Amino acid sequence: MVPDPVQPRFSDVRYKWGVRVLVVEDEPRLSRELADALGAVGYVVDAAADGARADILVHTERYDAVLLDLGLPRRDGLSLLRAWREAGLAMPVLVLTARSSWHDKVEGIDSGADDYVAKPFRMEEVLARLRALLRRAQGHATPRLSAGALCLDPRTASVTLAGRPVKLTAHEYRVLAYLMHHAGRVVSQTELSDHIYARDTDRDSNTVEVFIARLRRKLGAASISTVRGLGYRLEALS
Repeated sequence: MVPDPVQPRFSDVRYKWGVRVLVVEDEPRLSRELADALGAVGYVVDAAADGARADILVHTERYDAVLLDLGLPRRDGLSLLRAWREAGLAMPVLVLTARSSWHDKVEGIDSGADDYVAKPFRMEEVLARLRALLRRAQGHATPRLSAGALCLDPRTASVTLAGRPVKLTAHEYRVLAYLMHHAGRVVSQTELSDHIYARDTDRDSNTVEVFIARLRRKLGAASISTVRGLGYRLEALS
């Protein structure tokens, strides 16, 4: 039996996307602060303390975005970023660095960065820029997501169906958010599992079936279709 996750206090959570983020930062305290801030608003976070480790993770895991420091041991951030782009890896990359001159910013953007934040920074700015990158990557002009009468607003971590609030657990929310970000296509159990659990967490794709069943009970049986042998697809609700 799958234990029900602790019910989050969504009123205390401003943003929640249900996506996986890799933090590449060699300063332990800052890495922890970033991971804590991202995790507090619902992101699934992995961390790497050097460029070599980051390169391994990016090529073995699927990330929706990367926060990348440039001054890394073992392999610097710029060469790492160039190699990722040359390999065809297109996930959004937000560069975090103490290099604040215009020349360094231009070099970072030319190397494939999607945005740039100079240290020291406010965590709110990092979160806001990351949200913007994720929206653009998924083709969303506004933070609010909708599928017919179903609406999800990550700014308030709220879900409504035909204007009525829907109460979800943390994992149910993450599954729904990911499906809504990828509305119109089939998402496999493995992909959903990868995006709702951190890398070091045991991932059981069978638990996804439980969360899908719970969502169907709350949103309606027709809300999520099963495409046999492939996965799930979110349907627009009237």
